[in-house]
Amino acid sequence: MAGELVSARRKFVDKVTGAVIKQLLDDILEDGIINDGEKESIVEENPTRADKARVLIDTVKKKGDDASWKLIAHIKRRDGALYSEVGLSSGQPAPSAAPAL
Repeated sequence: MAGELVSARRKFVDKVTGAVIKQLLDDILEDGIINDGEKESIVEENPTRADKARVLIDTVKKKGDDASWKLIAHIKRRDGALYSEVGLSSGQPAPSAAPAL
C-alpha cells in the first residue's frame, strides 16, 4: 500500500507535527522497519519538520507494502485527525481465497 502513502504525502508533509514525527519514528524503529542509523539520519540530516516528514514517507514507501501498512496504522493511532484529513485508510485488502473446486 505504498501507493496510498504517496497519494497522502503532500497533505501529510503539510499537516504532521514534529512531535508526531518523533513518535512515528520510534514506532517504526520498534517494528524493525528502520534501524537506528536510518532514524538518526532522518532526524539529523533534515533540518525542517517538512523535510523529516518527506523522508519518513519516502523511506517507508521503499520498504514495501507491509511497512506502509504499519506506518498508516501508527498514524491512525498517534493522530486520528491527521489520518482522516490526509485521506488514509487502514483497511488492508483481504488475502485472496483459493478458488473453490
